[in-house]
Amino acid sequence: MTMILQIKVKPRSQSSSLTQEADGSWLARLKSPPVEGRANRELIALVADHFRCRKADVEIKAGSSGRTKLVRVETT
Repeated sequence: MTMILQIKVKPRSQSSSLTQEADGSWLARLKSPPVEGRANRELIALVADHFRCRKADVEIKAGSSGRTKLVRVETT
């Protein structure tokens, strides 16, 4: 099954978490700074862990340099 998630990212947070908002979008708090792709790598790992899939099954489709991202997740 393929899911497309709209995720708002807050880098440099105290802890890492992924939560669903009331409107159906997602909020990712990341410890990593948005430098050299570190926050994007942490986001991929966080999403893969949350949905119990491989990191290779998670892809940032749009917004890789912005705070709002569209992320594709392949689950079995």
